[in-house]
Amino acid sequence: MRDKLIALLDDIDEDIVSYDGSNLFDAGLLDSFAVIEIVGEMEKIFSIEIKSEDVIEKNFKTVENMFALLKRVMGMEKSTNS
Repeated sequence: MRDKLIALLDDIDEDIVSYDGSNLFDAGLLDSFAVIEIVGEMEKIFSIEIKSEDVIEKNFKTVENMFALLKRVMGMEKSTNS
């Protein structure tokens, strides 16, 4: 799962994956358009639905935060489909 997320982000901008700071937005590597693209790709690749209330800066400001969001959403998806 993590490898797919990394590949997705690398396709959008390889600098996102190599960034080791605390805020991709402040670093100029992400903006609202990129987040929409990431959300769309995550939904497609992982067959999930990310709720609009989860599309906030906190969930996308680092790769780790995006991975945590992905795990959380996938966990919610599994429990709703079971």
